[in-house]
Amino acid sequence: MENNFSIEEILSAVDDLQKIKKEKKIVSVKDSPKLDSSRIPKDTLKLIEEAEKNKS
Repeated sequence: MENNFSIEEILSAVDDLQKIKKEKKIVSVKDSPKLDSSRIPKDTLKLIEEAEKNKS
């Protein structure tokens, strides 16, 4: 099972693979969920606000 490919064919295949990887990265970034602040307990938010006030 021996295949002979030209350099152009190999480079084209590598190019195609790189494009596929870039497209997958773009899709995964767009599909990532955003941070939902409603999931943070109110007590924790109060502590964070107090710490920020005391910081300055």
